[in-house]
Amino acid sequence: MKLNELRDNDGAARKKKRVARGPGSGKGKTAGRGIKGQKSRSGVAIGGYEGGQMPLYRRLPKRGFSKPNAKEYAVVNLGLIEKFIGLGKLDIKAEINEDALVAAGLTSNKRDGIRILNKGEIKSAVKLNVTGASAAAVEAIKAAGGSITVKAEAAAE
Repeated sequence: MKLNELRDNDGAARKKKRVARGPGSGKGKTAGRGIKGQKSRSGVAIGGYEGGQMPLYRRLPKRGFSKPNAKEYAVVNLGLIEKFIGLGKLDIKAEINEDALVAAGLTSNKRDGIRILNKGEIKSAVKLNVTGASAAAVEAIKAAGGSITVKAEAAAE
């Protein structure tokens, strides 16, 4: 194969439809815009405009609220912790804290803290030190013979 023989596969690149280029093009005369009316003119921005009537998006009431200072936790499941222990990325002899979970690659960053959830199964007796954990996750860790320390600020929420 030579450089001058390179080309796209058949049907890979479609030719752009050229409108308003005569009757033979199939999109001549009105260029696919129909006849008369606001949408056939140039400079039209209809997005949400209802001809002077109060638009629908302003007639409907606003709902909900987004807390501006809400805490966003990184979530780690128990099944993933067990998997990473099996792979040798987490050491169960030492206490597993949030930095160890990030270093192992369980989550890309801590955000406002790491929260453990009870998805999957844990068989290893681990010592965890994290920001938060669900009640079911705490139960599962203790049932496996491990221990978990949850930071006081997260437990208050």
